[in-house]
Amino acid sequence: MKHLSKLALGLFLFPVVIFAQEIDYSKTIPFDSSVKTGKLANGLTYYIKKNAKPENKVDLRLVVNAGSILENDDQQGLAHFMEHMNFNGTKRFPKNKLVDYLQSIGVKFGQHLNAYTSFDETVYFLPIPSDSPEKLENGFNIIEDWAFNANLTPEEVNKERGVVLEEYRIGLGGQKRMMGRYLPKMMYKSHYANRLPIGKKEILENFKHDKIVSFYKEWYRPDLMSVIVVGDIDVAQMEQKVIDHFSKYQNPKSKKPRKVFEVPNHAATFVAIESDKEATSAQVQLVYKDHGLPKPIVTVGDFKNELVEGLFTTMLNNRLMELSNSATPPFTYGYSYHGKTWARNKKAYQSIAMSQEDKQLSALKVLVTENERARKYGFTQGELDRSKAEFLASIEKMYNDRNKTESERFVAEYQSHFLEKEPSPGIEWTFSTMKQILPKIELKDVNSLIKEFIKEDNRVVILTGPEKENLKKPTEQEVLNTLKVNVEEIKPYEDVAVAKSLLRKEVVSGSIVKRESDDKIGTKTLFLSNGAKVTYKNTDFKNDEILFEAVSLGGSNLYSNEELKKVQFANGALTEAGFSGLKLNDVNKFMTGKIAKVNPYIGTTTEGLRGSTTPKDLEYLFQMTHAYFTDLNLDPTAFEGYKQKMSAFFKNMSSQPGFFFQQEFNSYLNKENPRFNGLIPTDKTWAETDYTLAYNKYKERFANAGDFEFYFVGNVDDKTIEDYATKYIASLPSSDKKEKATDLGYRMLKGDLKKVVNKGADPKSTVTIMYYGDAVYSSKEASAMEALGEVLTIKLIEELRENESGVYGISARGSMNKVPNGAYSFSIGFPCGPENAEKLTASALKELQKIIDNGPEAKDVDKFKEAELLDNKKSVKENKFWLSNFTKSYINGSNPDEVLQNEEKIKAITAKDIQNVAKKYLTKDKVIGMLMPEKTK
Repeated sequence: MKHLSKLALGLFLFPVVIFAQEIDYSKTIPFDSSVKTGKLANGLTYYIKKNAKPENKVDLRLVVNAGSILENDDQQGLAHFMEHMNFNGTKRFPKNKLVDYLQSIGVKFGQHLNAYTSFDETVYFLPIPSDSPEKLENGFNIIEDWAFNANLTPEEVNKERGVVLEEYRIGLGGQKRMMGRYLPKMMYKSHYANRLPIGKKEILENFKHDKIVSFYKEWYRPDLMSVIVVGDIDVAQMEQKVIDHFSKYQNPKSKKPRKVFEVPNHAATFVAIESDKEATSAQVQLVYKDHGLPKPIVTVGDFKNELVEGLFTTMLNNRLMELSNSATPPFTYGYSYHGKTWARNKKAYQSIAMSQEDKQLSALKVLVTENERARKYGFTQGELDRSKAEFLASIEKMYNDRNKTESERFVAEYQSHFLEKEPSPGIEWTFSTMKQILPKIELKDVNSLIKEFIKEDNRVVILTGPEKENLKKPTEQEVLNTLKVNVEEIKPYEDVAVAKSLLRKEVVSGSIVKRESDDKIGTKTLFLSNGAKVTYKNTDFKNDEILFEAVSLGGSNLYSNEELKKVQFANGALTEAGFSGLKLNDVNKFMTGKIAKVNPYIGTTTEGLRGSTTPKDLEYLFQMTHAYFTDLNLDPTAFEGYKQKMSAFFKNMSSQPGFFFQQEFNSYLNKENPRFNGLIPTDKTWAETDYTLAYNKYKERFANAGDFEFYFVGNVDDKTIEDYATKYIASLPSSDKKEKATDLGYRMLKGDLKKVVNKGADPKSTVTIMYYGDAVYSSKEASAMEALGEVLTIKLIEELRENESGVYGISARGSMNKVPNGAYSFSIGFPCGPENAEKLTASALKELQKIIDNGPEAKDVDKFKEAELLDNKKSVKENKFWLSNFTKSYINGSNPDEVLQNEEKIKAITAKDIQNVAKKYLTKDKVIGMLMPEKTK
């Protein structure tokens, strides 16, 4: 934004002829010509696009323009229940055959295969391999069955009740109780206030199966459906499949109209002040609902209006972010936007903040004041220029990667086009048009917006927060009084000058002393004069992406016990101080319109920096890296501001039963570890925190660049990275000292243990079963342990979810570590009803024992392998996979080339390997943790 003229030179030179022409704002936004779209005679709409990212895969999506808003009073919850039934068996895939088949071709239940139900729609996701005609045909068989051939027998419906009720149970808690009280005000006299998708417990428990059959027949019909197909496919072939599978179905002869439910306007300001003993934070929400229906985006003029609104939102939120980064932040975070409420057809201007529990009125006043400041004075030209540059940088990145965009992003776009008539012109049109329109948007266009948003009617204020004996709740009158600010006292926003550079000290370049290449994995390594190593891999996975990590062994394990406790919760504040004498807000302003970020970290056994950028902005990433090594600011006021924000965030976290359980369980397991200081800061730990010590320890950790290895993966140019590495990394201070990851010898409790924690008013439980201990690390055993977790998850879903209907979700995870000590870890976790906790724990352990005694079933091992091979095939085409491989290899002291054997390793895993690790590690001590509700007196 600061260098808009420079940006303009690069972005605007070639379309000068276009800019000389007048823009026809009345012209209709086109639909992307690369997408095959159409409508069958029965009204079903389809979208088909060829996209080879990822290869040999297709994303199928069935979109039904019907959700809980269409339920009758005696059907509440059945739109969502219907979604469950479609996974529970269809005509072609009865019983559990659907999930079983999909797992056999590598599709994981929950992770890949999924769905959701909202007020207005129900959407099914089916990503499948497209490497065989049979898989493609079965993919269409499945979505056809979902649409029209679900098995809704009384037996199957009753079997699924327990699973849906378990999902209902998961949603219980303080947030739901408060929402139940404020929603009638938020959605005043609207049907939306009475149709939460999860439904009502008494209906879910007792409805007769004919009620769900009725919902299915009435609303799952062609004219309310869309089929979306995006992937590595033949478009004409897929269109024929849509015709073959969906043309024969007809709409009901006396079909119900798909009613659009209004959200009535109201003259009064409604105030909801809600509290709950389990509320984890204090929130403020100020809502100004629009009077009319949302305006459709049809013309280029409408597109311009959307851009104007986006610029407005960006500028206002930048102001709110500056306040949250100040020495005395009024809230942990605050933001405003104009968008949908709970209803698809009702938009609102909304300002939201998280504050300290006793500062809700102060936070509300700041939100109101900033809205009024924008209304009275508008924005500055500098703010507008920066926001334009930010928009251009973002759209340019998308445009540069237009041929490397993942299919799922296109699928979501076409879903919005079908459901909400959102335009879908394609990235080429969007990029070109944005470049034409943005320079023509003036301050007056943006400044007039808020006058349309802010009004005294149709207004709702919602305050939610913890309920405590000594905490005074604001009154409704106090809230109403806070909405009235003295506009005469409000001064204009002061737009401070933007910094000229990220660095303030002269950089004296070093040199490259040696170069090496690894042709197997396509890396090049630069050995620098200060001992640092830079390894990079040039890929073509994304045109406009470079990922970065620098890592060194050491970490907080090199701190004394006393030092660790003093700095543990201050480390997060270090970057809040900024660098090179620039405050965080100064850095953010400078970086507007540039895409580069770097975040330093200090882990248990390593320290380092992680970042990402584009080829164009790579130098800024190097400059930030240099600054974080050499010129981090020391600013106690920034720490105090950070502490205020984090205190608001963490203060009531333990009131949430799930978090309280984790805190108590981990404290129990670590009671012999003098370094364990809790999961979150308390008043006591804040008082013990030493920010200056944290700063000095940070400087110590980053004093020797020669002990770091720097990794870059992405669209990297050889000469560019050599130039920047020589200037910004070879110039960093260093020594010959090499540190190692240190094992301090502290371990969690061992034995056959059980810890029960009582917390919460709702009938909710959580079970965690853990096995862990020291072990000699083995790559083969590590792979087998991971496979054991995946295979056991398959069996647990089958038994505890499908057969016993006792859980909504359940998983098992296994792993082995090498650093700082050889160790194994295995866990099983699930939420459930308290009355079933012991029984389901026994069932889970029984499934594990079957594998210990007999080994896993061959079909389940095959399912695991198929899914892993598919994931691996996708991962090797992603920059983040390679970066992770390099850093893990460095930490473990292994050869990064080993990644080339991943496929062989997956294929080589046998049922016997899995049984062996289960026998070796999971037959001894286990630890069970259980969260149970508080006992009633």
